[in-house]
Amino acid sequence: MEAGRRRGLPGVRGVGNVGTSPIRRPPGPAHEERPVTDGEPRRTQRTDPSVPAHGADRTDRPAPRNARPARPSRDLRILWWVNAADGLGSQASGLVLPLLLLQLGHSPGTAGSLASVAALTGVVLGPLVAVPADRGRRRRLMTGSAALAALATGVLALACLGRPALWVVVSLALAERLCAVAYEAASRGALVRLATVDELPRAAAGMQMGDQAALVLGPVLGGALFQLARPLPFLADALSYAVAALGVRAVRTPLDTPAPTTPSGSGARRRGTWPERFAAARAGVVTVAGSPVLRLVLVWTSAAGGALTLLFYTALFRLGGDERSTAAGVVLAVSGATGLLGSLAAAPAVRRIGAARLLTVTAWLLPLPCCALMWVDGAVGWGVAFAGLSLLVPLITVVLAGAAVACTPVELQSRTASVLGSVSALAAAGAPALAAVLVTVWSSRTPALLVTVLFAALAGYTQLRAPVVLRAGAAAAAGTGDGRG
Repeated sequence: MEAGRRRGLPGVRGVGNVGTSPIRRPPGPAHEERPVTDGEPRRTQRTDPSVPAHGADRTDRPAPRNARPARPSRDLRILWWVNAADGLGSQASGLVLPLLLLQLGHSPGTAGSLASVAALTGVVLGPLVAVPADRGRRRRLMTGSAALAALATGVLALACLGRPALWVVVSLALAERLCAVAYEAASRGALVRLATVDELPRAAAGMQMGDQAALVLGPVLGGALFQLARPLPFLADALSYAVAALGVRAVRTPLDTPAPTTPSGSGARRRGTWPERFAAARAGVVTVAGSPVLRLVLVWTSAAGGALTLLFYTALFRLGGDERSTAAGVVLAVSGATGLLGSLAAAPAVRRIGAARLLTVTAWLLPLPCCALMWVDGAVGWGVAFAGLSLLVPLITVVLAGAAVACTPVELQSRTASVLGSVSALAAAGAPALAAVLVTVWSSRTPALLVTVLFAALAGYTQLRAPVVLRAGAAAAAGTGDGRG
């Protein structure tokens, strides 16, 4: 459910947010572990490297396919709808927050500074909040943070009935952002409980479809509501948070990873020392560094996310001064619509072509629309090129999201996804300034050339590494290999 609270810059959506992971658990108490029965092959058990070996609670990989309960299918649908509603509210209010600050008489620099602070907050806080989420508090963190975010956004809506002071808007916006980051970090490990490894592409595609639908409809809804009354977009966002909290409560499948047990005779669970807490937070970095699959995802997440953000701002700078004031909006709307089509096609494409082949073919196709941006002019040309990019990116997102979730230990899902998301956010952070420099000093063709070269290099890297890495990762997830590629 990671997906909902994504304000701001576009990128490889759903990859840094691989907060969703699939291992279908049997119905039962939240911390109940399935015993290994006689005659059933034992899976290789992987544990949180930040937890001492003695007394550590180990989590097995997926249950046999014939032991699958029917209930998670309902819960997975709930997750999809909650993600879509959540993203719709985020996109609606995220568009109008800068407009609100401008309408209140503040400078564009103030609005940009607030956006930067909010983004950096997510980079720093996400990996820290992921630790308790991975240790048995996922559902409580998700419901609590969503409820608090609904409260903060609702108060902001009430404040907008008048002319709120800058400190009021900033305080409430940052409070909402802190809660949203906590919700994102906790939700990144939820999908692992609701889908089997074989269902990952379909589950990830469902999340991606919600993201793309929100990207298309959210800005339109936010702009229309803002024209009616300033508080309405924030009220819609508050309602979306409330829907998220209620949706998480409605999921029946256990979402929490069993909390690590203390050594026998130590009594009640003690608070960890600061070195232990930092070791727990560092476990996500260690996991990414030690996994060829996650390193492949990291390369794509950071490089492609930064490149797409660079193109996004280049389009804004190029089309923003167009006499047709709606040019940039039309390009973004077309991109969102074709992205939705790509999300719909992703899961069937994975089934028919295979993950490794689909990733490699799509990687080689990506430079084509980027190269076209060097020669097109006007909103129509940019819209067609961006439509091509938006059609291809969800195919890559679904493959990488499924691979990352399948190869990540259950007890490290949130921390690993937070590391991927933080690196992606840092890579994209400098893209707006770089786009401004390139467009000002040279032309709008320069960023397109740079991104074309980058995507061609990524395609070559993917051609060499993806087949071996994804095959080894799939074998490890199935319990038949060590995951080394």
